[in-house]
Amino acid sequence: MVLAYILLRYYRHKKNPTYIMIENFLKQHGHLSAKRYSYLEVKKMTNSFKNKLGQGGFGSVYKGRLQNGSLVAVKVLSKLKGDGEEFINEVASISMTSHVNIVSLLGFCLESCKRFLIYEYMPNGSLEKFIYEETDPLRLKLTLNCTTMYNIAIGVARGLEYLHKGCNTKILHFDIKPHNILLDDMFCPKISDFGLAKICPREKSIVSMMVARGTIGYIAPELFCRNFGGVSHKSDVYSYGMMVLEMLGARENNNSRVDFSSENYFPHWIYNHLESNQDLQFRCTKNQNDEEMVRKMTIVSLWCIQTDPSNRPGMSQVVEMMEGSIRSLQIPPKSLLFSSSVPQSQSSDSSELLTYRPSKMQSV
Repeated sequence: MVLAYILLRYYRHKKNPTYIMIENFLKQHGHLSAKRYSYLEVKKMTNSFKNKLGQGGFGSVYKGRLQNGSLVAVKVLSKLKGDGEEFINEVASISMTSHVNIVSLLGFCLESCKRFLIYEYMPNGSLEKFIYEETDPLRLKLTLNCTTMYNIAIGVARGLEYLHKGCNTKILHFDIKPHNILLDDMFCPKISDFGLAKICPREKSIVSMMVARGTIGYIAPELFCRNFGGVSHKSDVYSYGMMVLEMLGARENNNSRVDFSSENYFPHWIYNHLESNQDLQFRCTKNQNDEEMVRKMTIVSLWCIQTDPSNRPGMSQVVEMMEGSIRSLQIPPKSLLFSSSVPQSQSSDSSELLTYRPSKMQSV
């Protein structure tokens, strides 16, 4: 009786469309560098999932150790993600990459309904814990100095440049935000979480997209309203710009001075201060050199979040602008999104997305 039950479960499992789709993908991509592990091996490396590192919409992440002693982060994909797309996106995308600013996928596990992704371990966790205000009075607020912030911003830009132009195929991430930037022991940033990524031919500039993907507050306007332009690598550029502004802490430092409501959100405040040559007074500035780095990151970010994708720089240009002299940078024209009024042609949903603060994140 027990044997019959096991065989029935096995049969149903093998006929599961999601399982078949993923297995077919793995067979077609037998060259993948990531190693395949069994569930028992994953359970052993995580000591029966005892050390939980974090929790997200995808599931949980646990600390583990390989047989060679290397520490790893084991990402458990939620059973709710039943179509298998997130699993395939992660395995396919990261297996095609090799870059200092892209997290390394060391292995995976696909067994019955269990799906695990095994990454290199990042001692400093994700960037978000260093840039959002700590609400727990028992925990110390983690801060980064301006130079480290600047180096992180450049590192993420180089990682995106590689995804867009350095791979054999173009990879669009579609979910760039502080939560998806991991930091190693030297605070070198690594782009992670490719569950929403899209792989496309290098020569293809515009990609088709049935529904918007990403996190509200970082989603480029063209992803939810085609009137703004086509979806392309410039959509990642927009998310990058919003992420850097969030890194600088404009929202937190200036909440006491202005209400960042739907009619006056923080890029608008930043733009007005740049135009009038006022001190931005972000939290990480300690001296004139810091102020110059912050001003450079701010100007580049405002270029990145231009409404029209054609007005945004590519990531190669972003790297050049970040590494170049601030004297060569011009303040970009004020974007449509900086306007206090939204055109009547846009829906109320679009209006909300245009002015949503990144700190209130919601995946779509």
